[in-house]
Amino acid sequence: MSNVKSKGPKDNIGAQKNIAQKEIDNAEKKESTETAPDKEHNHSGILGGNSEFIFAVLCGLFLGAGFGLSFIDESLSSTSLILYIAAYFFGGFFTVREAIQTISKGGFKIDFLMLVAAIGAAILGAWKEGALLLFLFSLGHALENYAMARARKSITALTSLAPPTAIVLRDGEQQVVPIELLIVGDIIVVKPNTKIPADGVVVKGEGSVNQAPITGESIPVDKLPVPDQTKDYSVEKKIKPEHRVFAGTINGAAVLEIKVIKEAKDSTISKLIKMVNEVEKQKSPTQLFTDRFEKFFVPVVLILVTCLCFAFLVIDEPFSKSFYRAMAVLVAASPCALAISTPSAVLSGVARAARGGVLIKGGRPLEDLGALNAIAFDKTGTLTEGKPQLVDIIALNGIPKIELMVLVVALEKLSDHPLAEAIVKGMADVIKGQELPKATQVKGVVGKGVQGKVNGAKLSIGNKAMFSQGEETKIPAELIERVQGLESKGYTSMLVKKDDVFIGILALMDIPRNEARQVLSELSNLGIKKMIMLTGDNQQVAEAIAGQIGITEVWGSLLPEDKVNAVMELNKSEGMVAMVGDGVNDAPAMAKSTVGIAMGAAGSDVALETADVALMADKLESLPFAIGLSRMAKRIIKQNLWISLGIVAVLIPLTILGITSIGPAVVAHEGSTLVVVFNALRLLAYKKKVINSEEVKNEVVK
Repeated sequence: MSNVKSKGPKDNIGAQKNIAQKEIDNAEKKESTETAPDKEHNHSGILGGNSEFIFAVLCGLFLGAGFGLSFIDESLSSTSLILYIAAYFFGGFFTVREAIQTISKGGFKIDFLMLVAAIGAAILGAWKEGALLLFLFSLGHALENYAMARARKSITALTSLAPPTAIVLRDGEQQVVPIELLIVGDIIVVKPNTKIPADGVVVKGEGSVNQAPITGESIPVDKLPVPDQTKDYSVEKKIKPEHRVFAGTINGAAVLEIKVIKEAKDSTISKLIKMVNEVEKQKSPTQLFTDRFEKFFVPVVLILVTCLCFAFLVIDEPFSKSFYRAMAVLVAASPCALAISTPSAVLSGVARAARGGVLIKGGRPLEDLGALNAIAFDKTGTLTEGKPQLVDIIALNGIPKIELMVLVVALEKLSDHPLAEAIVKGMADVIKGQELPKATQVKGVVGKGVQGKVNGAKLSIGNKAMFSQGEETKIPAELIERVQGLESKGYTSMLVKKDDVFIGILALMDIPRNEARQVLSELSNLGIKKMIMLTGDNQQVAEAIAGQIGITEVWGSLLPEDKVNAVMELNKSEGMVAMVGDGVNDAPAMAKSTVGIAMGAAGSDVALETADVALMADKLESLPFAIGLSRMAKRIIKQNLWISLGIVAVLIPLTILGITSIGPAVVAHEGSTLVVVFNALRLLAYKKKVINSEEVKNEVVK
């Protein structure tokens, strides 16, 4: 476009934004420092992200050259030694660095054990074996970090979702500015088939937006302009999905103008990146177990190795043989595979969930999801659509239904009550083209309904309470019986009265989600024994909804504190319980559950902060996917533990007895490390499937 200018903001806001930019940069630096996945394993160095791999290859080249020369001519042994020493340098560079970092913190880890073993081999004059040890260890470590990076990339790819710049309207002109310089209230122009640069609301244009990168929704969502473009939507808690857009989502075929409601550092995508980076700090129960195991295991190994060094005092062998055996045990006993087995599985599981529109905050909820015995659901907005719909219109006393609807719409369209909106929307198609009379003297009766005059007649629309005062407004017994019959089925009933005659009944209901029955069936097949609805609605309404979707238990008429008590009671009786809600009203109950799960968390700060698991889209069908993924993650974690502990358990006796030397021990040890990492990476390929009851029985047996 010829009128798009690549320049910064005007001078009157330039200074303010420069300061803001500095604050953003400082915050990002601090965040990157705090959330670095594992500083001890961050081996970018001078040569970039491949430096550890390059050093490992150089180690191998020097080792191979030295080994080759020793076969060609024994007189070149001194040259071979120099090559082995060079192999030591490149193979041990990162190992020494990590060992120093660990010791400075007062601990001893795997890297320290590897280093001691290599030094021991050098003391024995076994430079070749020591170089082989360092080569395989450094190569294994480099490949391990590469494999782990693949899992991290699935998460950190979020950072590249938002475009770096935005077209912003200022002083009647379009300017291209970095997204960090956008401020709340800016109007940005988003061209067709481009990424949306900021969280905001649509103020001009209509079209569809692909929200899959943030919410996991497979179908584009239609967007419309907000009714009041001057309103400050940055402070609104509830913004309708058809008006709201997120940074990183993809615009369709229309040009949209969007009002920014969050700065780049506060956008939904920024919060996701920050929370996912924090995942590695939140360790799973299995990970805590392996940490405790290592804490005691490493000192025990060091004591055992020290004792083996003096085996020559007990058995008839030279010190060199005892020392070599001790070093072989040191290599064999290093629990490298154990240390990486759980973090790699957790990270892969969290990455796969994020791709499916589910944010799982760490290893604990990832493991706990697969062990749930019961799930408690909020009703409104979770199992139901969350908004009432007109489902039946009953005309009384001879009035034609079309005339009843015309009168009702004429009055209700002037009310801002949610039920009025549902009534007007439900009748819109039927009365399309009908001329509506003018309603006057319209007033709302709080908690009861609405009144006004239409065509000179007094029209009242409301619940039973609106017509239960005074003899002249008394509801006939047969009409009360009819209304009670509707309410027993879960309907909300509204009576329509024209002057002194009741002319109709309107039945509304917060209908169940289309997918609710199928999702509950899948959860049952996954082995969830109990599914409970917790709601503030009366028991009759709740049971009517439950009957349509197949919920197992209904606890109605609950206040927020009652929901908390209900979850605590379920924790005692069922053991592992999840609470599924919107993350706002249900936050206290979520906090008391084993796993708190928030629906439609995209854009909701409270939901993202409160829940252990956030379903980014308002889609209940993401729940079986998350539980199935957790089940697979738990299986892989168990497999990894058996592999890593099994290798250590086999190698230690073999090396103590002298059956295995350092070389084979290193190959087996580092091979097991790669096996557990690549086993964990299988989670990245997880696909949702419906599990039948027989499979669940087999899973329980396993």
